[in-house]
Order: sequence, then C-alpha cells, then structure tokens
Amino acid sequence: MQARPIISCRGLAKDYALGGGIVHALRDVTLEVQRGEFVAVMGPSGSGKSTLMNMVGCLDTPSAGSIEIDGEDVSHLSADRLSEIRSRRIGFVFQQFNLLRRTSALANVIMPLMYAPVPVADRSDRARRCLELVGLASRMDHQPSQLSGGQQQRVAIARALVNDPAILLADEPTGALDTRTGMEVLELFQRLNRQGITLMVVTHDPEVAAAAGRVLTFRDGRIVSDRRNERPRDLAAELAALPPAEEEDAAP
Repeated sequence: MQARPIISCRGLAKDYALGGGIVHALRDVTLEVQRGEFVAVMGPSGSGKSTLMNMVGCLDTPSAGSIEIDGEDVSHLSADRLSEIRSRRIGFVFQQFNLLRRTSALANVIMPLMYAPVPVADRSDRARRCLELVGLASRMDHQPSQLSGGQQQRVAIARALVNDPAILLADEPTGALDTRTGMEVLELFQRLNRQGITLMVVTHDPEVAAAAGRVLTFRDGRIVSDRRNERPRDLAAELAALPPAEEEDAAP
C-alpha cells in the first residue's frame, strides 16, 4: 500500500477579485506529493505557482476544492489553526532572506521557537544545531550585515528548519545569489532532502529545477506538465569540480 501523501490537492481553485473582474489564479489543480520528494514548481509570472505555494504553506485558503497537509484537511480552517500548522509543520525560505537586521544569526534562528511549545532552556541548543547543519557554526554571533548573501540564506534555511518541519517551502531561494552561492544552497537542499525533508521550490530558473527529482510546470492556473527528473543535477559533484572558493569574510 502506498504511503499517504504529505500534500494532497483535489480540484483546487483560487479566484481573486481584481479591477472589477475575477482572476482565476488556480483552476482545478489535482496533485499529490509524497513524503521525501524534492519538487520544483515552474511557470511564468501569474501562472499560479506562487498561489499554490501559499495554499501548501497555509497562508491562504482555496475558493473551491480541497488541500490536505500531512493528512489534515486545511481548506477551511480558522486563521489560528492555520498559524499553528505553519509553525509546526512548514518551514519557509524566501529570496530576500527576511532576517532581523540588528540581531545575531543565532537569535534569528531562535525567533520561531518563541511561538512554539519548546522549553526556553532548549531553544538555544536547537538553534545552534540547525546553524551547524547549514555550516555556520563559526558565524552564530554575526549579524546579517556581517554575513555574505549565501551565509544569510543559510541562516534563513536554519530558521526554517528549527521547528523540525515536515515540509520546506522555498520561493526563488537562489534569485538574489551569485551562481556559485546558489549552487551551494541547492546542494544543501539536496542534502536535506536525502535526510527525509520534503522540499517544494518555486523558481523561474531551469538550472534550479534541474536539481529536483520532480518538476511541475504551471500555466494559466493549471498544471501543464508533471515530469520526473531521473537524473537530477549532482550539486556536490559540480561544486567539487570548481576551483576553490575564496573564503567568505564578514562584511565591513
């Protein structure tokens, strides 16, 4: 028997009133994502990919159809219940990092735990483990202005992981990074995925999508392609083939 999908959409639709008309952001989307998949979501602006991420992330509710996250129907839950699901089951990574500027990396990662049922005494240790996981053991006391773009994104990933989410959602996570740093972030995603984390990444970049095991393409609110990527990019091998990187120094 196949395991229960971690994300399940049935006839999902989302309509917005705009300028006196109706925008059909999603149209009859039916989709299942199994636990442990790495899925890239592609499509032009306005195709529906970000709307899908908002639904999966419990940031919005559908106009029609249903969506289940980890076996729970979240289609018509209260705002408080949706917030609870977000904090316990879903981690978010954004293009612009969204870190608190005058706060250390460690404090940024601890922040989500302030709203979770985690004992105060355990918060720092959990945040430190996540920063170590993303390779920032020596940068925990640095503020974002003292970190490179890649380091800031790794802080954001550690923050997304600190509540041990079942799903990690990333919206254009390499869009503000140079090529090599973007590869390093994707390699980290692949490592996290191998450890069992379900990943869904929204991207315009085919090079990013090529790192995933499955690629969904949206157009006009519908899935027009759902294909398996039998040979995802091996980011670890690609990085190993590059010349050694210059050491990342703290910004002045």
